[in-house]
Amino acid sequence: MEKNLEFPDLLRLIDERSTAFRAAVAAAPGLDAPVPTCPEWTLFDLVKHLGGGDRFWAAIVGAGPADGPPAGAAAARAALEVPREREAMLAWLAASTRLLLDALREAGPDAGCWAWWSALQTPRTSGGVARHRVQESAVHTYDALLASGAAQPLPAEVALDGVEEFLFTCVASPVAWPHKPATFDFHAAEGRSWRLTVDGDGARSARIPAPGAATGEDAAGVSVHGTAGELVVYLYDRIPAESLRVDGDAGLLDLLRAWEPEE
Repeated sequence: MEKNLEFPDLLRLIDERSTAFRAAVAAAPGLDAPVPTCPEWTLFDLVKHLGGGDRFWAAIVGAGPADGPPAGAAAARAALEVPREREAMLAWLAASTRLLLDALREAGPDAGCWAWWSALQTPRTSGGVARHRVQESAVHTYDALLASGAAQPLPAEVALDGVEEFLFTCVASPVAWPHKPATFDFHAAEGRSWRLTVDGDGARSARIPAPGAATGEDAAGVSVHGTAGELVVYLYDRIPAESLRVDGDAGLLDLLRAWEPEE
C-alpha cells in the first residue's frame, strides 16, 4: 500500500503549485478573464482567494491549538487589498506563499491548530493543513490555467494524494447520513482505489484493492473510474460525473453532492 506524502513533499508541492499558479496569472490575457470553473469569479478574484487563503492559514498555523481561527483573521482576509498591477500582484502572491511555508516549517507537521474539518480522518495539525493546501493550490492552478486558455491536468503526484485528501478531509464526518446506507468506490487509472461508506455513523473512507483484485468486499452502490486528476476535479465540482465512467446507481452521487453535514 502506497504511503502518504511526507511533510517535506507537501511543502515542496505547495511551492510548485503556487509557482505554477503565478505563471498562469502572468500569462493570462487579462485579470478580468472569467474563471469557467468558478462561476462569477474573475482571475483577479481567484488571485485574492488563493493568496488570502495562504495568509489566513499561515496565521492559523502560527496561532497553534485553538477552538477557532485567530481573532480578526477572517475579517482581515475579507479586507485584503491586492495590487492590481500585474508585477506587484505576482510579488504579493509569492509573499503570501512564503508566509504559509514559513509558518508550516516553523510549526513542523505535528503541531496542533484549528481547522474547519472533522478530525475523524484528517488531524487538526499543521501537517493536515499542508496536505489540504497542496490541493487548494493545485485545483486553483487548474482553474487559472483554464481562465488563461492553457488547460492542463493536475500532476499525477498531486492528484493521487488529492483523491484521498478530499475524501478524508472534505467528506469524512461523524454526522449521520440521512439516507439509506451506501458505498462509493473511486478508482484511479493509475492503480489506486478508495471506498467511501456513509451510514448512521457518518462518512469515512479507506483505500481498497484496485478493480479485479480478489477481495471479500461487496460491490459498491456506485463506482467512479477515471485518472486521479479527473477524480480530483470531479470531487471539487469542476467536471460533471458524465465526464467519467460511472457504474451502478449514479443517483447516489447527486445525494452525496447535496449532503452538507453540520457538526
